[in-house]
Amino acid sequence: MRLLSILLIAVLWLNAQNVEIVADNFFADEKKQVTVFNGNVKIVKGKDKLFANKLTINFDKDRQPLKYIAVGDVKINMILNNKHYYGEAQTMIYDPVKAQYTFLKNAFLFEKESDKKVYGDRIWVDQSSGRYEVDSDGKKPVKFIFKIEDNKKEKTK
Repeated sequence: MRLLSILLIAVLWLNAQNVEIVADNFFADEKKQVTVFNGNVKIVKGKDKLFANKLTINFDKDRQPLKYIAVGDVKINMILNNKHYYGEAQTMIYDPVKAQYTFLKNAFLFEKESDKKVYGDRIWVDQSSGRYEVDSDGKKPVKFIFKIEDNKKEKTK
């Protein structure tokens, strides 16, 4: 049993990645289990990078992140399901427990490999299931742009 515990801890440690956050200022409230970064926020986790005006992180009692809330001119480069994405929104919420992203207000998500682009007021991505949902605020419709290849070959005479 002890060996199994040691192996489990070793596997979790090998899969863990450092998160580096840089900002103009920092605030933490241990009782409320919240940390706030303000001004020129940059967060890096592996190959993922996020930029925003403000970042709030809510933690559980074990000090593990429960929710990231980025606000103000949010831009992100990330890898989801082995695909490279670039996203923009006024607010982005990430739930690491559920592996879900929500982009709010003037949301845009671009899958680089396939050149797919989606625009809406709310874009929701479930990394675990690979599900995506896009909603409009009623003022502008959602928009999806993608390329298709024409596989028709010209007939020779």
